[in-house]
Amino acid sequence: MKRLLIAALTVAGLAAALPAAAQFQKPEDAVKYRKAAYTVMAAHFGRIGAMAQGRVPFDAAAATANADIVVVMSKLPFAGFVEGTSGTEKGAPKTNVWSERAKFDEGAKAMQDEVVKLAAAARGGNLDQLKAAFGNAAGSCKSCHDNFRNP
Repeated sequence: MKRLLIAALTVAGLAAALPAAAQFQKPEDAVKYRKAAYTVMAAHFGRIGAMAQGRVPFDAAAATANADIVVVMSKLPFAGFVEGTSGTEKGAPKTNVWSERAKFDEGAKAMQDEVVKLAAAARGGNLDQLKAAFGNAAGSCKSCHDNFRNP
């Protein structure tokens, strides 16, 4: 019984320490993290966009592979939005990210939902469905950028 109690307390202690360990050491580390995540996500989203816009031939397998990466990457950058990381330079988050955090988080969730739909459309292999899903996903990105990102 004593071993079980010690094990439970150890697990509880580790679980309590995880949030602290997940914090960025410096605000600039959070900025680098979110920029890197967005860079990867944008590269793969752009490849799908090139197909949706007819700039490259539609390839369902490539669209699916890229969309799957976008889905994973869409979850990552938001850990890097910590107070003290907004700025006035182009592309930096506006300060209202912090004062309107619930709205910001809703926008993030909307984008994540739309890229899941994009991945499903890509797996379907229908270019018209991919175009529609791409437009919706791009619109969710734009909405958040319009509200929370410096032009």
